Amino acid sequence: MSAQTRRERQILIFSMLSTLAFAIMGVIWGLWINSMVVIFDGLYSLIGLFMTLVSLLALYYIHRQSRLLNTQAAARIEHRVILFKGAVIILLCTLSLVLAVRAILDGGRDTDGDLAILFGLINVIGCTLSWWYITKHRKQGGSGLINAEEKQWLMDTVISGAVMCGFIIAKLTELTPMAHLARYADPVMVLVASIWFFGIPLKMVRHSLRQLAELERAPQRI
Repeated sequence: MSAQTRRERQILIFSMLSTLAFAIMGVIWGLWINSMVVIFDGLYSLIGLFMTLVSLLALYYIHRQSRLLNTQAAARIEHRVILFKGAVIILLCTLSLVLAVRAILDGGRDTDGDLAILFGLINVIGCTLSWWYITKHRKQGGSGLINAEEKQWLMDTVISGAVMCGFIIAKLTELTPMAHLARYADPVMVLVASIWFFGIPLKMVRHSLRQLAELERAPQRI
């Protein structure tokens, strides 16, 4: 196993363990404080865990079959995995968007703002450190799978920051004559996050489809 392959495997294992911790915390904390956006964050992390496992298996397969696979075949596997990851994230965003609209139409949700802000702070710090670790090691050389992993953690960091800021604003709103609007903060944040998130996975999907098309047109190499 080459040094680069070992490094990529270590990065993916680190990402998988970190994602598992955030997924468990997000789902449990979200159910505890009755927050859609926190549950969304936890579910996104849970799907991210599955996606990282898929990337790890793909990397392992490419390594085991390195003597049989040419460069083009390995690239096809890599871009198909990235394409799959992007498609799953798009599906999650679509479902979250529908649930957020329904919650808004139903009059919003009451959420414990203090605990939500605390969750956001913990999540921002943890996600930022994980993204920094992967970015630092990716600069030493990494495949498209590691690049996709970096983008995934960047998305986690951004939504965690948005959640924290959103709940701070909602908490401040409770101190004004518009306090009744605070209950809409949670589903509105899910709505905004879902719409914003569509951009990154769409780019992942378009890039992978373009690369796969180019590989199909390129001459086959033995």
